[in-house]
Amino acid sequence: MTVTNVSADTTIVLDFETTGLSPDQGDRAIEIGAVKLVEGEVVETFQKLMYPGKRIDSFIENYTGITNNMLKNAPPCEEVMCEFSDFIIGYNLVAHNASFDQRFLDSELSRCNKEKHGEFACSMLIARRVYQDAPNHKLGTLVEYKNLPNDGTFHRALADSQMTAHLWLGMLNDIKSKHSFQNVPFTVMQKLACTNKHSASSFLASEARRI
Repeated sequence: MTVTNVSADTTIVLDFETTGLSPDQGDRAIEIGAVKLVEGEVVETFQKLMYPGKRIDSFIENYTGITNNMLKNAPPCEEVMCEFSDFIIGYNLVAHNASFDQRFLDSELSRCNKEKHGEFACSMLIARRVYQDAPNHKLGTLVEYKNLPNDGTFHRALADSQMTAHLWLGMLNDIKSKHSFQNVPFTVMQKLACTNKHSASSFLASEARRI
């Protein structure tokens, strides 16, 4: 199934919590959170803990607040990811540091013989172009820098995806205001992520004129 809506304000913003940094090293997902945006409005959310088939170490417990006790009765990764594959059908995808989440999404979907159909965009790379004066471009820093809504929870999948969604919509609004876009295509955001930061403003001005 192909993605038919090409607008950047209609997408799914997702976040994984995991046992470690790399599925190639045997790491697994332990939580998925996602926010479905349609024309800039949150229409649905998804959040599930999942059992990765092994105990998690104390560092991950302390970092995420997700404990082995919380996971012992959680459904297995394959069950959750099959359900999540239905949730993302027809949508492009956004994550903060998307290369990390994309690796885990592809790995976990492959384990249940599923695949994604949408394209990915990275809110962190785009924020580096849009908010060049920010102290850094970690999610927590950007939430404070832009005074984005949050409840103080970090490193839980749904909370992080909700904050990333606010960041994503904020960037879209700032781009529209500064460069007179009526609507920002998802492909423009993808290209912006790969544009030299010194050329970002001229790139967006050019795209606005072209569209």
